[in-house]
Amino acid sequence: MDVQSYSFCTFAPRIGKDMDTLEIIGACIGLLYLALEYKANVWLWPVGIVMSLFYVVIFFHGKFYADAAVYLYYIGANVYGLVAWLRNKDLSDAAAPMRIVHTPRRQILPLALVSAALWLAIFLVLKNFTDSSVPWGDAFTTSLSVVAMWMLAQKQLEQWLLWVVVNAVSLCLYVWKGLYPTSVLYVVYTVVAVLGYFKWKKEMMATDALPDNAG
Repeated sequence: MDVQSYSFCTFAPRIGKDMDTLEIIGACIGLLYLALEYKANVWLWPVGIVMSLFYVVIFFHGKFYADAAVYLYYIGANVYGLVAWLRNKDLSDAAAPMRIVHTPRRQILPLALVSAALWLAIFLVLKNFTDSSVPWGDAFTTSLSVVAMWMLAQKQLEQWLLWVVVNAVSLCLYVWKGLYPTSVLYVVYTVVAVLGYFKWKKEMMATDALPDNAG
């Protein structure tokens, strides 16, 4: 065994342990992010920036290159979401938060086309330029995540439905790749995405039923 091989074998276990620790910390931050998103709390965006930094490293190490790239996108998207939520307050009440809304029908087809185009483009990049072991699945969850994140910044109710699909598919992929702490996180993500949809829907209906929203 040469010196280079010996050095790698010596430090590989340490790298694995460090990544396990990083993944556990990232999962804990992810749970905090999820709780804030569930409550439609504006602090989800700063927490999301920190979480994204962790998962760029975690997913790159796990060869989920598209997921690593999308978390780079999430850093910018979290900044955009924070600005959007703070700027688009209820104009009738400066202290009121941005309202939860349905995704406009006119946006459904464009969003679907963007998702499909991203899926194909990301797959081709992963297939031809990386050693990704799950190019179709990685590209699928990444493309939907990009669109869902944009919908979240607009505070659209239906973003939760996309997250249900993304989280469920991601869960299967992460179990297969042995990312067990992240897999546990995505079990919670999937369940809370379902609960979040109904919570946001209830909150939206309650807001729409206020007297100043009549007519």
